[in-house]
Formats: sequence, C-alpha cells, structure tokens
Amino acid sequence: MVMEKQWYVVNTYSGHEKKVQEKLLMRAESMNMQDYIFRVIVPEQEETEIKDGVKKTKVKKLFPGYILVEMIMTDEAWYIVRNTPGVTGFIGSSGKGAKPTPLQPSEVDHILRNMGISRIDIDKELQPGTKVKIIGGPFTGMYGVIEEVDSANEKIVLNVDLFGQETQVEVELTQIEKA
Repeated sequence: MVMEKQWYVVNTYSGHEKKVQEKLLMRAESMNMQDYIFRVIVPEQEETEIKDGVKKTKVKKLFPGYILVEMIMTDEAWYIVRNTPGVTGFIGSSGKGAKPTPLQPSEVDHILRNMGISRIDIDKELQPGTKVKIIGGPFTGMYGVIEEVDSANEKIVLNVDLFGQETQVEVELTQIEKA
C-alpha cells in the first residue's frame, strides 16, 4: 500500500497553537521525519476593524485550539505528533490507539483558500510532466499530464486523452490531485 500525504486536524491547548507548530516542526527535523511530516499550519485570517476611528488589522485564529498537519500517517509520524508538548490529540480518532481520519481535499482547500494558501505545494509538487488526476469540474476522474503551471492565477494546463486524442484543458489548482 502506497502511503500518501494527507491533512489532519490536531487539537492543542488553546493559545498554544504557534508554540506547538514550532515544536512539532523542530521535532520532525531533529528526528529526521521531514519525509513524513511536511507542513504544520495554524489556520488564521487577517481581520480589519475600526475602533475609535482608527483602522487596525489583526490576525484572528479561525479554529482556536487546532492546527493542521500535512503528513504521511506512519506509526512513527503519528507518535511524534501525539507526543509533542501541547498536543492533546487528533480529531477524527476514536482513541484506543486508532489512527485518525484525514480531512477531505475539499475541506482542506476551503480552509487554506481563506488563508491564501494552496493544499498542493505548487513549486515543489507541480512541474510540467507531472501526472495528475482531475477531481473537480467537467473532466472529473480523468488523468492528465501537466503542460504548464500558472501559479499566479492557480491554474494548470493539462494534456488529457479526450476521445483518443491528446487535448489541452485548463483546470484550477483545487480541481486536481497528484496521481
């Protein structure tokens, strides 16, 4: 079975999300687990408020007490995350040693899009020649090969086999996943 990286929700002590993020990334590096624990994100959004006629921008946590972790769920990676100081557990796990359920790509896309981040690391994961599966839009279920990446607009041009002929189609980044 090929293990793939997925997003998980981790519960932390409220107000300690940034500390847990730092500790988890440090632990992943010191334990040489960068190939299993990739990104750790505290879901936040900038908010502008006007108070006493003064415009202030502040960062608001979307889900206080929770962080998102992109990882490959192995026993070692699971152990490292669970035993990071400040972590109280995974969401979607029944406990009793059961591994948690990952977030659906659409759920992750919605959260990360609000933060201006993409689920797929465009620079590292998507280059011309990479094979991807289309998971949304009129070409759902088809596979294609990346021809060109427009990171500014988060669009990708793919070559797909359409009725036996190679055809170029443009899809949004949220409509694909790596094959």
